Amino acid sequence: MNKILIVEDEMAIRDLIKIGLESHGYQCECASDGELAADFLEQKNYDLILLDIMLPKVDGYELLEYIKQTLEITPVIFITAKSQTKDKIKGLNLGADDYITKPFEMGELIARVEAVLRRFHKTSEKIEIGDITIHVVARTVKKREEKIDLTPKEFDLLLLLVQNKNMALYREVIFEKVWGEELEFETRTLDLHIQRLRKKLNWKDKIKTVYRIGYMLEV
Repeated sequence: MNKILIVEDEMAIRDLIKIGLESHGYQCECASDGELAADFLEQKNYDLILLDIMLPKVDGYELLEYIKQTLEITPVIFITAKSQTKDKIKGLNLGADDYITKPFEMGELIARVEAVLRRFHKTSEKIEIGDITIHVVARTVKKREEKIDLTPKEFDLLLLLVQNKNMALYREVIFEKVWGEELEFETRTLDLHIQRLRKKLNWKDKIKTVYRIGYMLEV
């Protein structure tokens, strides 16, 4: 399970981010100012840091410099209301690995978090959801220790649904992520793969059809 430090002084935003990330299987801790965040970073290891710029005591720019000098392999995503290009350039030049401006959609934040973790090879090698265990690197799936045989596309589809659980995915997004250029909106092919996943995993009630959108794994 990836561990994320959220450094944000606005409690409402901090809690929203924490709830959203934890619903996707991440373990989160929070710091309300830069000084407290620095204390946490001295005591614990994190897979990713979400960092606001305008912070009490020690601002995000100063904290980022400290992080990059002492924790080179820990990626940082700036989350801030400072949306001017010069602010983005400054943050990226200091070593931020991505930059997202407020307000933002939770889906965008989750996607950016996953992209940065993949880039740093910090994605979980094993994902457990209910009685299903997914071994990401080995590309195997077990249900209560019994192996479930999936085709490569079924595995990719399952992983996409799990990594975006409780989020409705558009058909177009699913096609792009799972089939790439191989398929051009052959709706029946996707439906058949969904049906087989439901049957093989006994997830008839978990993989929901979202009217006029696509599908969602509801857990």
